[in-house]
Formats: sequence, C-alpha cells, structure tokens
Amino acid sequence: MTSVSISTPLKALALAVSLSLLGACAQTPNAPTAAAATPVAPVAPATAAAPAAKALPRVVVLATGGTIAGAGASAANSATYAAAKVPVDKLIAGLPELGQIASVRGEQVLQIASESFTNQDLLTLARKVSALAKQPDVDGIVVTHGTDTLEETAYFLNLTVHTDKPIVVVGSMRPGTALSADGALNLYDAVATAGSQDAKGKGVLVTMNDEIQSGRDVAKAVNIKTEAFKSPWGPLGMIVEGKNYWFRAPVKRHTVQSEFDIERITELPKVEIAYGYGNVPAELVEAAGKGATAIVHAGTGNGSVANRVVPTLQKLRSGGVQVIRSSRVNQGGFVLRNAEQPDDKYDWVVAHDLNPQKARILAMVALTQPRTAQDLQRIFWEY
Repeated sequence: MTSVSISTPLKALALAVSLSLLGACAQTPNAPTAAAATPVAPVAPATAAAPAAKALPRVVVLATGGTIAGAGASAANSATYAAAKVPVDKLIAGLPELGQIASVRGEQVLQIASESFTNQDLLTLARKVSALAKQPDVDGIVVTHGTDTLEETAYFLNLTVHTDKPIVVVGSMRPGTALSADGALNLYDAVATAGSQDAKGKGVLVTMNDEIQSGRDVAKAVNIKTEAFKSPWGPLGMIVEGKNYWFRAPVKRHTVQSEFDIERITELPKVEIAYGYGNVPAELVEAAGKGATAIVHAGTGNGSVANRVVPTLQKLRSGGVQVIRSSRVNQGGFVLRNAEQPDDKYDWVVAHDLNPQKARILAMVALTQPRTAQDLQRIFWEY
C-alpha cells in the first residue's frame, strides 16, 4: 500500500480553515459564550464563622502542702526532703501541659505536712471545697495533699461534701526535685480526671500511680514506693495519657447521697483509736477512751480484743462511750459482727471493712448527732 504524505502548505491550509470555522461559530447568535457555559461555584457568605473551639473544663487546685509540694537537697533525695515548700502557683506553672486539658487556677488553703492535719483543718478544707462546688464556673476540684493522712481527708470529703462534681485528692511519694518524681504526672492525672464528665457522681477520688481509687477504699499501704496507695477491692479505673478507663463504680453512700453535710457541722467530737497488740495493757485502752465520745479498737485479725481489755471496753460503753471494733490488718481487714466478740450483748459496733483511721473519720461525722449503737452500726454498713 502506498502511503500519501501531506505537504506542509496543505497542513497550514487545513489549520486555517478549522480556525475560521471556530470563529464563525463564536459569532453565531444562538451559540453560548464560554463564560455562560462554565458553571460558577457558589460563594460562601462572608459572615460564615469557623466552628467554635470546645471550651476547656474549669478546674480549681486547692493546695494543702505535703510531699507533692516538697523539695530535697539534691535530685538523689527521694525519701529525705522537706515537705510543704512549693506554693500552688509554682506547682501549676511548672506543669504547662495542664493548660492543654483544663483552665486551671490554684488556691493555697494550707501549707503543712499531712501528719499535722487537725480536725479543724478538715473542716476548713471541706467548707472550701463545698463552696467551690456550688459555683457554676467550677467544673471540678483537685486537692493536693500529703500522703500520710491523705486517705482520711479523702474519706471525710466523701462523707460531707454534697456535689456530683468530681473531687480528686492527689499527692506524691517523691518531691518534685527528685529523680523520677511522681508528683507532676499524678497532678496532671488529677486535673484530667477532675475535668472529665465521666468522673461525675463517683464520689471523692484519689489519683496516684496512674490509678483512679475510691476515696472511701484507698489507703497508704507502703511508704517509699510510688505504688503506695492500694484498695483491698482494687482501683476504680486507670488514667492513660489524660484519658480515664473505668472498671467498677463505688456502691457505698457518698457525697450527694450522704446524710451528712459539711454546712451543718460546726465541730467534730473526740474519737480516739486504741491499738491492739500482744501484751497490750488495759490501762492504755482506758486512757484512750477517757473523755471520748467513741473509741475505735484496732484489733488483731477479725477485730479481736484481748481478754484483759474486754472489761475495760465494757466499762467505757456503760459510761456512754461508743465502742467500735476495727482491724489493724493492712489490707482487707473485714470485721464480722458477733464474731470474736458478742457485739449484740456488749452493744458494740463493728467497722465493717474500714481501717481504724477511716473508722474514726466516720464515727466523728456520724456522732455530730446523738446516736445509739444500732444507729451507728447502720451507718457503718451503708458508708
């Protein structure tokens, strides 16, 4: 087959004809213009606003001192240091990451080591927490606290502050100046929990060592180590990178369900603890109960009472002092009624699963009003 080539002049002529025809079409009255043929995208109104950023929860940090506000002589001092040295504004300023999870402000309520906490300190702090919880511009409250009596304060707030807003008590086992200090992360977790909606209505919480504990259950089980706070029934949940993961919920009465209210408590009655041990003299127990409204006997095992101490406790009870049997067992001291001692016969009360120091807290709160032993026992079952 013979191929036919088109000369360059012919190509030029064909191109010219094509262009001429296109030009003629453009002049035809019925032909749409290029502008009319091209669809025009709608223009957004000039007043349209970008989506508003989600408001951060508003959290107040109430500082009371403790190791979390402590300082050591060097970074190697994790167990020897001075507590209650760093004010709350410096604690917050030293953790700028808080600004990413909450709008945080701080107030210095106390500046003491927690072993020096008094009943008056408990009342002062609880009234402050209660007042803040009533404010509409507060979504959650964090209390920084020394670890020695942290469990007692957490339980007191759990019993007396009427709010479903998250209240989180937090401390640290090492001062902020130490290597591998735990306070910064504990405080971050506390603020994250206090600002979260899923923490509402769960009572007073304690955040330590990545765990969320119930203020009712938790206790300091060991010193030195950062995993010092334990509950015999396990944590309520965990915190990972500022997010809560829940595993169980508290069932005992607390906060909004409590019959006690800090607004109606002006002072706390005298409740003392007598420690049980081998060869304990009855005179020691008698001295502890002198002038008291109630005495908590921290017995061995199932709240056992030495035979030489029983008559002393009976004498105290006949004189109007409430007698409460608790257990000195470190974790899970569960005292059964009418086991070891005939509580019905002696008109005594058992502390259920509360350790001696928490039994004292509940007894003080309950005995702000006159109670029979039966009334008091009902309270120990429910709280």
